[in-house]
Formats: sequence, structure tokens, C-alpha cells
Amino acid sequence: MTTDQVQAPERLHALDAVRAGALLLGVAFHASLSFLPGPQIWVVRDVESGGVLDFFFVSHIFRMAAFFLIAGFFGRMLIERRRTGGFVRNRLTRIGLPLLAFWPVAMFGIIACFIWGAVVMNGGTPPTNQAPPPPMTAETFPLTHLWFLYLLLWFYAGALVLRALGRLVDREDRIVDTAMRLLTATPFGAVFLAAPLALALAAQPLWFAWGGIPTPDKGFLPNTPALVGFGTAFGFGWLLHRQQALLANLRRWFPVHLVAAVVLTIACIWQLGTTSFITPIAEGDAKTALACLYALAVWSWALGLTGAALRFLTRERPVIRYVADASYWIYLVHLPVVMALQVLVYPIAAPAFVKLAIVVGGAFLILIASYHVLVRHSWLGKWLNGRRLPWRADKPAMEMQAA
Repeated sequence: MTTDQVQAPERLHALDAVRAGALLLGVAFHASLSFLPGPQIWVVRDVESGGVLDFFFVSHIFRMAAFFLIAGFFGRMLIERRRTGGFVRNRLTRIGLPLLAFWPVAMFGIIACFIWGAVVMNGGTPPTNQAPPPPMTAETFPLTHLWFLYLLLWFYAGALVLRALGRLVDREDRIVDTAMRLLTATPFGAVFLAAPLALALAAQPLWFAWGGIPTPDKGFLPNTPALVGFGTAFGFGWLLHRQQALLANLRRWFPVHLVAAVVLTIACIWQLGTTSFITPIAEGDAKTALACLYALAVWSWALGLTGAALRFLTRERPVIRYVADASYWIYLVHLPVVMALQVLVYPIAAPAFVKLAIVVGGAFLILIASYHVLVRHSWLGKWLNGRRLPWRADKPAMEMQAA
């Protein structure tokens, strides 16, 4: 494989677009939480909508799996460029420190919005007889939406350990390289990639299937389906970087993957039927079948969207580059902003999708403006994105981000 192939910038543009899209979709995903049918689970309980529930379900199938796939790819690219010491320093600076720095800010904003929402829903007065929050323990510690940073640290550490052990068993990585060629040679590789997640979901004691892979946002020990599902995606991306010629296979088969993803998603929604959002799936063959369908949908979407990006998003576009640069900051700080807007639109008499559009649109305006003013040309941009752009030269550099 030539150096040009390894460093082909057009491929990196496409993959970075997938990473950014997965993060930005999280804004709309969290904005949908106040419109889900059923009891209140969020800052306010607004107009319920089955259509919003479907959007919530579909977006959550592939969003984080695709993100971790790309994170694995860029993770190995970084360690190849900077070696182990530089890799560890970079990840602690760009992933570990933001987790520590932004968690208190996010937690303060979330608590404030929940109090505000409770007052608004109670007609302007503080509600009485509210149950106290559960005690904060190692099992209940709220990682908030920043759980993905915590999980990335787990995966980076695991990758370093497995990389060292792998060199003892298979010094030239011939086994994993052969396995990757087989997995990407045909669309049926998605079945093998989905198998670990299917087993983990089927074995999950209380699986709330509308929520897909259980979000590991509480506690310091991630749940098994999240470790397995997102860990497999991260590992696949890491190994994919070893043989970048295999990206052509993802590009070749993306129509098959996307068609399969749509069919499988429809099958999942049909099987869920009128099951309540807060009702766990009953044990039995139906749960096993749904777990298999869902896991395969996860991988069909992730591979299909990655392949589509490699087909259509390889050319450098200033708008996409700008939004990709902004995506990390946007995701770090978006949740209190979204929650505040959800409280603000609560009194408005309008359909759920109209309110959802107001929340999403308003959040992006605020978040992009804050990125441009506070981050892009400041030390925050240097910290989070690896570079600080001067105001007079507001043109993105070609170097891809590793996070």
C-alpha cells in the first residue's frame, strides 16, 4: 500500500463528515426527548408524537455506532503518527481533560433546567413533595451526555493493551488483516459484526428496545451491550485503518447496506408495535429475534452511511469542513442549551414537529455562534481541535481531527 493511499485526504474528509454528522445528530436526538409518548422522562413533558418516537428510534440505531467506528479509525491513525507516548498525551488532552472540565458545567446546566422545567410545568410555582434525587454512587454517577468521552478512554486503553498482546501472538497482524478482508469482501460481513451485539442485547435482563443499545450514562462501569456494541465498532474502525484499501469495499456495497438497514429498521418498528417506551421486552424468542434484527440494523446503517460518505463526500467543501470543526464543541455544550429551549417552547400551542424544529434550529444557531466567537479563533480551538485559526485566515486546514 502506498503512502498516498494511506494519507488520501479525500477519504479522511468523508470519514470526518460521518463523525461530525453523528455528533450533530445528537442535538436533534436529545431535542426529541420531550415529545416522546408515555410518562415524563425529561426536563418537560410536551406534546407527544409517535412520529418523533420513530425519529428517536431510527437516529439512535446508527448514530453512536458510526461515531465509534470512525473514532477507532482515527485513533489508530493518531498512534501511527505520534507513537504510543504522543497518542496517550493527545488523548488525555483532547478527550480526558474535556470530560473533567465540561462535566461540572453540563451538570449545573442540566440541574438548573430540570428545576426550571418543573416550575414551568407546575404553573409557575415550585412543585411540592418532590422525591429527593438518588444518592450518587459508583453505580449511579451521572456521566450525562459526556459518557462517550469516558467510553472512548476505555477503548483507547483497551486498544493499547490488545495491540501489545497482539504483537506477541501475531506480530505481523496477518490473522486480523485476513479477517478484515473477509468481513468487508461482501455485504454479509455485517452479520458476523452484528453477532456479538445481538447476543449482548438478547442477554440484557431489562432491555428497553425503543432505546436501542442502553446508553452507559450512569456509573463508572459501562453496561455490557454498550461495551460490546460500541467496542466492536471501535475495533473494526481501528483495524480498518491498517488496510485502507478496504474502504473501497464499503463504498462498493453501501447501497446494499442501506437497503438492508431500511428494511431491518421497519421490521424492528413493526415488531415493537405499540409496546410502551418504558416497557422492557419480555424474555423469549421474540426478544432474541428483535435483538438480532436490531444489531444487524446497527451495522447495516453504520457500514452503509460510511460507504455513502466515501462515495459522495470525498471533496473538500468549506461548509462541511466548518461544521465538522464545530461539531465537537457543539456536542460538548449542547445539552443545557437544548433543554432550556425545550422549557421555553413548552407553553407554545403547536404540533410536536414544529416545536422540535424550533428547538433544533435555535440550538444550532446559538451553538454555531458560540463556536465561531468563543472557540474557532481562541485557545479553546487549539485545545479541542488541535489548531487555532486566525480571524483573517478563516479557512480550515486540511489536517483531519483525530477525535
